[in-house]
Amino acid sequence: MIVFDANILIFAYDSGSSRHAKARAWVEEILSGEEGVGLPWQAISAFLRVMTNRRLPGSRFSSEQALRIVGGWLGQPSVRALAPGEQHWPLLRQMVIEGQTSGALVSDAQIAALTIEYGGVLHTADRDFARFPGLRWKNPLG
Repeated sequence: MIVFDANILIFAYDSGSSRHAKARAWVEEILSGEEGVGLPWQAISAFLRVMTNRRLPGSRFSSEQALRIVGGWLGQPSVRALAPGEQHWPLLRQMVIEGQTSGALVSDAQIAALTIEYGGVLHTADRDFARFPGLRWKNPLG
């Protein structure tokens, strides 16, 4: 399973980003493919939070537009939203301890734990994920 981090989604939809074209092409290719795609709820909410915040630079959407985009992703047969399961707490605890995580990086630990729980590979442009033991990740824009 390919798991998306929020930054890939934001780059793909922010036409003002220097990474927009590459991210958009990659996201569209993956979403139209047959391999399973996981969207952590944290990534979905981060996308909504950033892409509807008109105070931030770059291309932004109305709430309705952003919700339609997310609905389109979730409507794809290969896409599923990832929610914590029974193994989430032990994995999250491990990611926080072994990844020496605190503060804002706890969100990354949550995404790392979800990715491991679902047996996926996280796709992100954030090198902070290298800190999490057992997490398979790659930068599709790298």
